[in-house]
Amino acid sequence: MNSIIQKSIAESAKVIGKTWPLYSFVTSNPLAGYEQMPFEEAVKYASQLLNANVYPNVSLFRQALRRGEINKKILCDLLVESQFLASPEDYLKQMEFHKATSELNDHHDLDRIMAKWLAAFMDEGLAEWEMPNKSEGFYSAWRKLVIYDSDIPKTAITEIPKTSLEVLTNVLDDYTEEDFTTICTYHLAALPGWTGYINHRSTSKSLWQEAYPINLQDYLGVRLWVSEKLKVTIDPEKMMFLSISPVQKLQHIWLKAWEKSWQTELVKRVENQNVRISKVRVKKEISDAQMVFCIDTRSELIRRNIENKGNYETFGYAGFFGIAMDYENLNDGITRKSCPPILNSAYLVSEVAKPDTTLQVKAYQQKNDTLNFIEYFLKRMKNMLPSAFGYVEGSGFFYGIFLGIRTLLPGSFYRLKKKKARGHEAIYEPQITKSCSHENSDSGIPLQEKVAIVKSAFDLMGWQEFAPIIIFFGHGSHSANNAFGSSLDCGACAASPGRHNARMFAKIANLPEVRQSLEENYNIVIPSTTIFIGGEHNTTTDEMVLFDAEVPLSHKKRMEELKLDLIKAQRTATQERLGFATHSVAHAQKRASDWAETRPEWGLAKNAGFIVGPRDLTQNNNLDGRCFLHSYNWETDTGGKALEAIMQGPMVVTQWINNHYYFSTVDNAVFGGGSKITHNITGKFGVVQGNGGDIKMGLPLQSLMQSDNEMYHQPLRLSVLIQAPVSRVHDILWRNEHIQNLLDNEWVYLMVMDPLNKNKIQYYQKRLNWISVDKKSKVNRNKKAITV
Repeated sequence: MNSIIQKSIAESAKVIGKTWPLYSFVTSNPLAGYEQMPFEEAVKYASQLLNANVYPNVSLFRQALRRGEINKKILCDLLVESQFLASPEDYLKQMEFHKATSELNDHHDLDRIMAKWLAAFMDEGLAEWEMPNKSEGFYSAWRKLVIYDSDIPKTAITEIPKTSLEVLTNVLDDYTEEDFTTICTYHLAALPGWTGYINHRSTSKSLWQEAYPINLQDYLGVRLWVSEKLKVTIDPEKMMFLSISPVQKLQHIWLKAWEKSWQTELVKRVENQNVRISKVRVKKEISDAQMVFCIDTRSELIRRNIENKGNYETFGYAGFFGIAMDYENLNDGITRKSCPPILNSAYLVSEVAKPDTTLQVKAYQQKNDTLNFIEYFLKRMKNMLPSAFGYVEGSGFFYGIFLGIRTLLPGSFYRLKKKKARGHEAIYEPQITKSCSHENSDSGIPLQEKVAIVKSAFDLMGWQEFAPIIIFFGHGSHSANNAFGSSLDCGACAASPGRHNARMFAKIANLPEVRQSLEENYNIVIPSTTIFIGGEHNTTTDEMVLFDAEVPLSHKKRMEELKLDLIKAQRTATQERLGFATHSVAHAQKRASDWAETRPEWGLAKNAGFIVGPRDLTQNNNLDGRCFLHSYNWETDTGGKALEAIMQGPMVVTQWINNHYYFSTVDNAVFGGGSKITHNITGKFGVVQGNGGDIKMGLPLQSLMQSDNEMYHQPLRLSVLIQAPVSRVHDILWRNEHIQNLLDNEWVYLMVMDPLNKNKIQYYQKRLNWISVDKKSKVNRNKKAITV
C-alpha cells in the first residue's frame, strides 16, 4: 500500500511542475511533466485539470490577424487542410462564444485553509513570529496546532493520525488503486502554485528545506484529513477527460498558422543574408575586440549596436559561460545557484581580497557591516509592535524627504546609487573551489578542469582567432519595487546576475598554465597580447560595465576607445528600444529606479526563435529581440559534439523559457503572476493576489501585455533554426530520445539550414523525417468541411 501511494504521488506531481521563489525566479515549462505527450493532448488535459485556458484568447488571434502577424493565406490553407472551409472571421466568432473551461475545483474553503497553513509554515523570514515546531516538519507541526484552528469544527477534531502516510492509507482505503493517482492529482492541482513550491523546495535541498522539511505527501495528508472533517468530496467525480473538441482543434490550427507565419518571415530574413556555405575560409582582419554575450533575446539589440560602432565581433553563449557554479555573496554570505537548474553545481565561487588591499578591505567591511546593521535595525523598529508607532513619529519627516527624492527624481537616485555600489571588484577577486570544498584558494580545481571550461566555450562558439581584448559580458537587470525582479536577470544563471560567472571565466582564461595547456594539448594558441575581461550588461539601461582593474598599461588606450564606443552603443540601443530620440539613457535610468514603473523592461517577452549558427546568419538584421542567438560553426565541429551539447542544454532551456511565457500569456490567472497592482509578498518567496490564496507561479500581466487587452508578447511555441548538415542533426536526434520527443510532440519546431546543400532549409517532421520548404507549403484542398 505504501509503495503504491508513493508511486501515485510521484505520478501526480507531474501536473504541477515547480514554482520558483521570487529571489531566483527561473522560467520553466509549467507542463514539463507532460512533455512526453503531444502538445495538443497535454494542454487538453491541463485545461480541465487546472481549469485553465491553454490557447490564446480570441482577442489575441484577432489582433495578430489585424497586425499581419498571421498570414491569412497560411491560415486558410491550414483550415482547409483540416476541413474547416468557412472564413477565418466566421471561426473567430465561433471561438469567441465558446466557454473554454469548466469549474472543476469548487472547494474554496478547503483551499483557503491549506493556503493559510502553508503560508505560516513555509515563511522564509518575512514573519516576525515563527510558527512553532517547524523543525519537526509540516505534518507534525500542523498536527500539534490544528486544535486551535477556528476553521475546523471542534467536534471534528478527534484522534489525529501520527503520520501523513497513515492519513493517506486510511482515506484511500475505500478506493481502488487506479483511483489513487487521480485523487492525488486533483488535490495537488487545486493549489498548483503552493504545491509547485513544495515540489521545488523538496528537490532543491535548500537551507530552508533542511531546517523545516515539507513534501507533497505531508501536504496531501493534511489536505485529505481536513477534507474529511469538512465533509468535502475527495474523489473528483467531474474529472472526465474527453477527446479533443472541434473548437480546441480550431484553436490549435490558428496557433499553428501564427507560428508558421513567424517561421516564414524568419526564413526570409535569414535567406537574404550572405551566408557562407563552402569550407573555404575567408581570411579577415582581426577585430579590435571580441565580446561574448548571453544567448538571451535582449542581447540581440546590444550586439547589433556595438558591432556598428567599430571593428568589433560579438558571440552568443549561454550566460553561465560553462561554469556549473554556486556563488557566495560577499555582503550577506548567502550562497545561490549561478548555473542552469538542469545542472548540478560542481563549483563554489566566492570573493577573496586582492594582494595589498588590507586597508581598502577593512574600510569596505566596516561600511558593509554598518549598512547591514542599519537595515536590520530599521526593519526591527518598523515591525516590532512596541517601537513601531514611535519609529514612525520620529522618522516620518526624514523618511518623507527620502520618498520625495525617490519619487520625483528616480533617474538621479539611480545614478547616485550605482555610483556608491561600484568599486567592490577593485578590492576583491573571484576564487573557485569544488562545491564541497571550502579552501581559501583555487588549488582545489585541477588544471584540466580549468582548461575544459575555457576549451568548451571555444568549441561551442567555433572560435578560431583571438582579438587583443576579449570580454565576457554577463547580464543583470535593475528595477525598483519589483517582486519579480530576478526574472529579469540571467536565466542561465538560475535567475542570478551573470557578472560572477563572467569574472570567473576571465580569470581562468588569463592563467598562463591554462593557455599553455590549450596550446600543447589542443593546438589552441591564445596570443600573449590577448587579455580576457569580465563585464556586465544591464538590460534595463543597456549600460556595460567592465571589470578591468587589472588591464595592463599596454591595453589602456584600446580600453578607453572601447569604453567610448560602448557608451555610444548604449545610447543608440536605448533610443531604439525606448523610442526616445534624445536623452534615451536618462529615460532608461528613470525606468530602472521608478518604483511606480510596472514595466521597467520587457525581459524576454516576444521570444519566439532560437538561432544556432555563425554571426553572418543574422548580422545587421533587426530581429526585434525575438531570437535567442547561440554562436556555432559547423565546420569546426567535425564530430557534432558541440552541436549536441547546444541541443541538449540551451535548446531545452530556451524551450522552458518560451513555454513559461506562452502559458503565462494564454491564462495569466492560472499560469501567470496576475497584476502587479494587487500583489502581496508572502514569506519572501512568493506573491499572492490580494490577501491570500494560491501563490503565483508565472510572469505578471505587465511583463506580457501592453495593457489589459493589448498584447506585447506573442504566445508562440519555440522555432529553432540551426545551420549545420541535416545528417549531423539527424544523428543527434537519433541518439537523444528526449530531444526527439520534444520535436515529435510539437513542443518545439526545428528547421535546419544545410550548408552542404546550398543552405536549403529543411523542416523536421515526426519520427526523424524531413521536408523542404517548398514541399511543406502544398495543401490538399479536396476534403469535406467541418463546422463547430
